[in-house]
Amino acid sequence: MGYHASDYMGKPVIAVVNTWSEINSCHTHFKQRVEEVKRGIWQAGGFPVEMPVMTLAEPFQKPTTMLYRNFLAMETEELLKSYPFDGCVLMGGCDKTTPGLLMGALSMNLPAIFLPAGPMLRGNWNGRTLGSGSDTWKYWAELRAGKITEEEWKGIESGIARSPGHCMTMGTASTMTSATEALGLTLPGFSSIPAVDSRHAQFASLTGQRIVEMVWTDLKPSDILTAKSFDNAITTVLSMSGSTNAIVHLVAVARRAGIDLTTARFDELARITPVLGNLRPSGQYLMEDFFYAGGLRALLAELGELIDGTQMTVNGSTLGANIEGAEIFDDDVIRKRGNPLVASDALAVLTGNLAPDGAVIKPAAMEAHLLKHRGPAVVFRDYADMAARIDTEELDVTADSVIVLQHAGPIGAPGMPEWGQLPIPQKLLKQGVRDMLRISDARMSGTSYGACVLHVAPESFVGGPLALVKDGDMIELDVSARRLHLDISVLELAARKAAWMPPKRPFERGFGVMHQLHVTQANKGCDFDFLEEPVRPPAESAPASLQQTTQDAPQDTSQAAKRNEPEIH
Repeated sequence: MGYHASDYMGKPVIAVVNTWSEINSCHTHFKQRVEEVKRGIWQAGGFPVEMPVMTLAEPFQKPTTMLYRNFLAMETEELLKSYPFDGCVLMGGCDKTTPGLLMGALSMNLPAIFLPAGPMLRGNWNGRTLGSGSDTWKYWAELRAGKITEEEWKGIESGIARSPGHCMTMGTASTMTSATEALGLTLPGFSSIPAVDSRHAQFASLTGQRIVEMVWTDLKPSDILTAKSFDNAITTVLSMSGSTNAIVHLVAVARRAGIDLTTARFDELARITPVLGNLRPSGQYLMEDFFYAGGLRALLAELGELIDGTQMTVNGSTLGANIEGAEIFDDDVIRKRGNPLVASDALAVLTGNLAPDGAVIKPAAMEAHLLKHRGPAVVFRDYADMAARIDTEELDVTADSVIVLQHAGPIGAPGMPEWGQLPIPQKLLKQGVRDMLRISDARMSGTSYGACVLHVAPESFVGGPLALVKDGDMIELDVSARRLHLDISVLELAARKAAWMPPKRPFERGFGVMHQLHVTQANKGCDFDFLEEPVRPPAESAPASLQQTTQDAPQDTSQAAKRNEPEIH
């Protein structure tokens, strides 16, 4: 391979786990960033080894990248387990890459640091600022309603994503990279930097340098992550009106860390957390604006006592020290606590006889008149049924109806795709309707919006109550009461359950079989049941040795030194 023994002998060997591919536009710049990470590793006295892993490209991978999040997590864990690495840099950003990489690294528990892909630049079309995803749904509805032409739609498509980087709205990508920084697993401020900004390249090299220092002090994820650090991540997500997908992903990540995070905790924190990030789809601005306004450090500082600043982070300092002195430069983009975009309830967890194990809704991104609603169900048995009938004139539907999609969950879809922003019937779009109550066991894109009840658990495919809903059944939603109710008698519900027949499972071979046999339900994070960690007692504060500064002289406590394995081929 051309290396001299002096290149690696006695040096920390660092895996640079790279999700780059030619089909993932979010990570187009990772070919260059990986070289900058390597540069930092070399500068700090380490030996970098690039390790490609499965890419998860949202627009192209079918039926959904969520089906393969656990695949990426397993691959990450196994490569870190089977090769002689002392630490790793995790390069991700596009939606499921972030939790997938974290889940695998946490299970292996080597020193690890995350490198966020960064948001793309603002979109533009005919003088209008476009936000990825959010404006796709908006203008797609206008196209179906006949309000814009096909030619205009093509112009929107060509202007909405014009640089490397992930979605620049507060979609799942920006939500999860921000949450990862709040967890303490990313260099402070990194998640806000746009992908093509020169400071992103600088932080890539600094990340490479820092992982070498982390190996010398043996600073591992288990030394950083606590229940309080997950509270910080949840509060961060809520304060930005982040993606509903964060619930599924953070629950899964926490359970890999041996922390029993429940959906109820999200609801508890939602009731006391104001929305300060004025970001689409709930607000007005985009991630590029957020960066110029002060970025995540400024937002966390403004949250004050809602953030536990004593939690340790990968740079060896506490979160509080990392955000000290951060300023807001535009208080319309990052609101002050006295002037929040929304006072509370960025997300809400619902329960009731239709969702015994919970469901999720995003009140900040729906029309207010639907926060309390009662209407008759219009039921679609699966996505194909919905696609075939949703725009027919014969569909018996009004603006008060409740659209229900079955068989869209973790097993049934398969993979729990982002189908949850169910389309509004074309005839209602033409009447000016732009929001109505929609219920499914699917997820929806973090860039989506509307009165969409998601993640209904247990899912319909395994006989959850959603499978028993029939056309015309009255359904009640009360967000303030956190209630989702199917208005039929207990006896009728039991009779329907007794008559229910389990459908044929979607897979007969390969990874899909493993998935359908072992994936947990949405309220448990959709991880594989055999990969979760036992719940561990609350972590004590990090010892002083973990708070070593970059100026401290390194000591040879690397895994390579402990193993006495000088030969790295």
